[in-house]
Order: sequence, then C-alpha cells, then structure tokens
Amino acid sequence: MGFIDILTILIPSTLLWASPLIFTSLGGAFSERSGVVNIGLEGLMVIGAFSSIVFNLAFADTFGAATPWVSLLVGMLAGALISILHAVASISFRADQTVSGVAINLLAVGLTLFLVKRIYGKGQTDIISEGFSKIDVPVLHKIPVIGDIFFSNTYWPPFVAIIAAFLVWFIMFKTPFGLRLRSVGEHPMAADTMGINVTRMRYIGVILSGAFAGIGGGVYAQSISSDFSHATISGQGFMALAALIFGKWHPLGAMGAAIFFGFAQSLSIIGSSLPLFENIPSVYLLIAPYVLTILALTGFIGRADAPKALGTPYIKGSR
Repeated sequence: MGFIDILTILIPSTLLWASPLIFTSLGGAFSERSGVVNIGLEGLMVIGAFSSIVFNLAFADTFGAATPWVSLLVGMLAGALISILHAVASISFRADQTVSGVAINLLAVGLTLFLVKRIYGKGQTDIISEGFSKIDVPVLHKIPVIGDIFFSNTYWPPFVAIIAAFLVWFIMFKTPFGLRLRSVGEHPMAADTMGINVTRMRYIGVILSGAFAGIGGGVYAQSISSDFSHATISGQGFMALAALIFGKWHPLGAMGAAIFFGFAQSLSIIGSSLPLFENIPSVYLLIAPYVLTILALTGFIGRADAPKALGTPYIKGSR
C-alpha cells in the first residue's frame, strides 16, 4: 500500500470523525465567548443524536434522500431547546455553570434512554436506512491526486463543517454581533454601559451552542453510528470542549484541534488496516483519542487565554 493509498483512506475518515467535533466546538465557542461555561456539550450532542435518528426513522419515506439533512435541522432545534435550561439556570438564576452543564449531561442520557425504551421496546433504536453516504464531490474529484485524496469516496458533512467554521469566524470577529458577543464575555459591565443587553447576548450564545451541538450529534449518529443508544455519544462532547480550549476559543483554532482529534478517532477504527499502525495493539488505538484529549488539556489549558468573564455571572450594577 503506497503513501497516496494511505492518504485516500485516512483523510476522508479523519474529516468524517472530525465533523461532529467541529460543529460542537463551534457551538461551545458561542457560549464561552459570551462568558458562559458549557460543560453540557456532551448532553446536547446526545439530544441532537437522539432527535435526528428518531426523526430519520419516522420520516425516511416522506423525505427520501433529503431525510438526513432535515433530521439535522430537527437535532439542531432539539439541542437549542434543551440549552435554554442551561441558559436559565446559569444566566437568570446565576447557578454554578459547571453544575448546570453536568446536570444537562445526566438529563440528556437518562431522558433519551428512557424514551428509546418506551418507543422501541429495547435499549437502542433501529438502524436508519437514509444516512450520509459516501460521495464523489462533483468536478473536484477529477483533480489529479488531490481529488482522489480529498474529494473522492468522502462525505458532505465535513465540508459543511469546515465552511461553518469560517462563517462563525467571520460572524464572531467581523460583525457587530460578534463584537457584542465577545464584549459580554470579556467585560460585561463595560458592555452594559455601552447599552448592550448582557443577558440577551448570553442567552443567544448558549442557545447557539445548543443548536451547533445538536447538529454535531446528528452528524455523528447519521454518518457513523447509524442508530442511537446510550453509548452512541461517548465522550465526543468533551473532546469538542477540549478542541475549543486547545484552539484558544477561536473558531478556526477549534476546527484545527477537532481535525486533530478526528484523526486520533479515525486511527482507532482503521489503524489496524494501515501499514504504519498494523502492529500496534488495537487497545492502544482505541484509547488514543482520550489520551490525546487529556494531554491537550493539561498541556495547553494553562497557556490558553480564556474570555476574562468566563464562568462569572453578571449582576447588573455590581462591580
């Protein structure tokens, strides 16, 4: 197996595994840039995955090939709705943001598993018939070498995720909305003095985080697992949070870190079929994504500059 052959297998797989992390880390960027810690990204991914799969199974005959995309919208809406709970607790009631996020994680797993057993009578859903399948990107797949590596036998979600990362970067750093969002995460009192509604901006940030995490869960469920169970989302939300911190709360940095973690995850699946990794025990490949997540956090969390008001509730009129 030549080097190009290895890349044609590894890169599409890496981008596929990275796409849920990219979407979810972008959601985390909205929340944390507004000053609200969102440990609940894992739970919001669970909600998005569950909603997407259930909708997909119920309406596959209605929407046909468009079902996965419509299901993503449903997952996005479900994630946004559940994130309102976190917003109310952490912004309006000024509860501990970490505790609120952990509660979202526990609620999501318990609620979805209960509903799966009630709806399907077992611990997991059926396998979907309409998922994100492999495609050749029109025109681009004909480019010599590059087309074979990046645009052949690949999937649509990674390209959408990368485009979304650049759009979020533009919104966050090149628009008045992005400036307001970042200002309430850096110095909410100064933002309030300038007439910016801190509470509203933080609500928007948290709800957007739920929407993006819901998309991330929907992408994972419909392109990787093809069903939903309690183990469908198993640490991906925390990996996305690690990617956000690793990327220094910057959308493009988070995207790069997510691709790195996606590479580690893809190795755990296809590594045994590649010449460079075939002699490595599979258990090491399986734990690699989680070990790299820990190393990234311990190595960079002290060096990354978080938004100054991150995790600090804002009380109007207080110093």
